[in-house]
Amino acid sequence: MDGSLLGDANGVEPRPGRVKESEKWQKPRFTRKALMNCCLVKWVIAARTTPDKDSSDSDLELSTVRHQPEGLDQLQVQTKFTKKELQSLYRGFKNECPSGLVDEETFKTIYSQFFPQGDATTYAHFLFNAFDMERNGSIRFEDFVIGLSVLLRGSVTEKLNWAFNLYDINKDGYITKEEMLAIMKSIYDMMGRYTYPSVRDDAPSEHVEKFFQKMDRNRDGVVTIEEFIETCQKDENIMNSMQLFENVL
Repeated sequence: MDGSLLGDANGVEPRPGRVKESEKWQKPRFTRKALMNCCLVKWVIAARTTPDKDSSDSDLELSTVRHQPEGLDQLQVQTKFTKKELQSLYRGFKNECPSGLVDEETFKTIYSQFFPQGDATTYAHFLFNAFDMERNGSIRFEDFVIGLSVLLRGSVTEKLNWAFNLYDINKDGYITKEEMLAIMKSIYDMMGRYTYPSVRDDAPSEHVEKFFQKMDRNRDGVVTIEEFIETCQKDENIMNSMQLFENVL
């Protein structure tokens, strides 16, 4: 797995097994290289078949699809992408999904292409539900870029809020141990059995057991958003492990 989405504060990718004990977790510097290593971005850029046009052309294109997203100027305000980046993302998105909407099966196909060594189906299902903000079975361009902006350029708290939404599978405002385990298993399945170093079959369960004990502070069997964010921000090991979540975007 490519770890460049979360390099250190100087933009240098960390080497496995060489994390200094005294080194505190820092928000990484986001780079263009990191953006291009995100498989969702690779998908839309690869789908872009037309050369760059000016903003008026891009805004005109917005009215040609079944679902008409917000104007690029408004999306630039709502996200941390530049207008040029939004133009590139939109053209790729529209070329791949002319209707302006991505359904779950298409989303799963995308992930299968980038993780052929494993089974990405389940993780793609969970990730799709996290992007599908209106819960209507499709992802709009606005949903896509707003979520991507949070994940790639948001603050630590914004990213943790988004991660909580991912782990909260039934969207009841709490994370259970079963939900956390389902997400973790789906990530390990997607990474494949032939990763290096190899992953034991019981690794996801051990991972979740350790994390859940730390997060469930009042021992009521569920983790709230407050417990999740507070524990993550105070525990360097958990913050480092959260990198796995971003590395599979």
